[in-house]
Amino acid sequence: MTSATAASVRIATTATTTTTATTTAGPTTTTISDSLAPAGPATPPSSGFRTAFAALGQAQFRYYVIGVLITSTGSWVQRIAQDWLVLTLTNSPTAVGITTMCQFLPTLVLGLGGGVIADRFPKRAVLSVTMTTMGLLAGVLAVLTLSGNVQVWHVDVVAVLLGMTIAVDNPTRQSFVTELAPAHQLRSAVSMVSSTFQLGAMVGPAVSGLLISGVGSGYAFALNGVSYIGALIALYRIRRGTSAHRDGRARELRPAIRYVRDTVTVRWPVALVGVIGMFTLSLPVTLASFAKSVFQSGSAGYGLLSSSLALGSMMGAVLAARQPRAPRLRALVGFAAALATAELVCALAPTIETFVPLLVVLGASALSFITTAQSMVQLSTPPGLRGRVLGVYLLVFLGSGAVGGPLVGWVIDSFGARAGLTLAGTCSAVAAAVLASHLARTGHLRVRLEFPARPAEMVSIVGPLEAVDRPHRLPQ
Repeated sequence: MTSATAASVRIATTATTTTTATTTAGPTTTTISDSLAPAGPATPPSSGFRTAFAALGQAQFRYYVIGVLITSTGSWVQRIAQDWLVLTLTNSPTAVGITTMCQFLPTLVLGLGGGVIADRFPKRAVLSVTMTTMGLLAGVLAVLTLSGNVQVWHVDVVAVLLGMTIAVDNPTRQSFVTELAPAHQLRSAVSMVSSTFQLGAMVGPAVSGLLISGVGSGYAFALNGVSYIGALIALYRIRRGTSAHRDGRARELRPAIRYVRDTVTVRWPVALVGVIGMFTLSLPVTLASFAKSVFQSGSAGYGLLSSSLALGSMMGAVLAARQPRAPRLRALVGFAAALATAELVCALAPTIETFVPLLVVLGASALSFITTAQSMVQLSTPPGLRGRVLGVYLLVFLGSGAVGGPLVGWVIDSFGARAGLTLAGTCSAVAAAVLASHLARTGHLRVRLEFPARPAEMVSIVGPLEAVDRPHRLPQ
């Protein structure tokens, strides 16, 4: 130990500069090695589009992105057709919310098990099974609709089965990203997947609106079913054997739950997405009501609103990817506050002409928040735990959507679409304020930027002394 007037805590990461946090704890200097950080070569931070698209330089990752684009476009074609079909059959936003709950509810039951499967079995094989299942479910819904025999309970049953499949598919798909791109490009890879998904979310609703108004919802379901053929072809182009080491204890859930609880850069993102996701995941329900009841724009208007939201979402994902450094909690607070503001302003938009551009801002804020939260979770988690930790993350995120769907539907039924969006904005604002208050209480630090004498000594601070991840305990 060296004498000093303050305690300095340096935490080894893959950053390229040194950030020293100084507190008034006493004359102690402590260096903590972050052995849980993802391994990978250090690269100088840069910003701009080169950083945002760096992961596309990996051939295996490009095949993966092609598959994501195909499935996300088809899935959004089905999602819009599904919501519109239920709304047409029942004329009730609450019924649409119940269908949303049916799709997300299985995550509450199976989400953690999905993470275990992601860590225990080859991800390529798991994704083959889940994508085949989702394609077959879309085909069943297409046959029921085109034959004229579809009923709301049919849609709800298919939504439950789809949700069960998604509970396994999501943690597997998200953790598979880390096996296809090197650690120093992981932020780019996560953001590129989000951007690709949102590109599908932008194209899908527009295609779905055209199909619904032109030939009916049944053909939208059929198109989604066929799209999985192309996605499976792209998946099989990824070479067999691309897989990270699988821990023999991968069936255990307690280490993942303990890690989420004890790691500040995982705990807070999970908590925030739980609150905000409860209402953000129900935005399709809200937009359907805006199109039908507020602006009287019909299915074509619903497709326009959904595509506008997706356009903003894609912009937000790219914006998040361009950030040169690892995400921080203060950035998460900023994006959550921006999302809350956008939701509250959108709720006041008087016409569809003003609502559409505001939706672009809302989408950008939402995806910047989601991408930052997900990047923090993935970058803070060791590979052997990543599938299970992502299972916890998705359990909270999608499970909150299962709770929020009927709630938002009831609010819209009782008080109107504007009230539903106002509720979403208010809850997002409260969640951002709580984390901001926590950071204000624990952030009494003086930060100084240094350049290391040796490249191997690349460090950054993750928070104040008391906020250091608990697995890295300071000596007493």
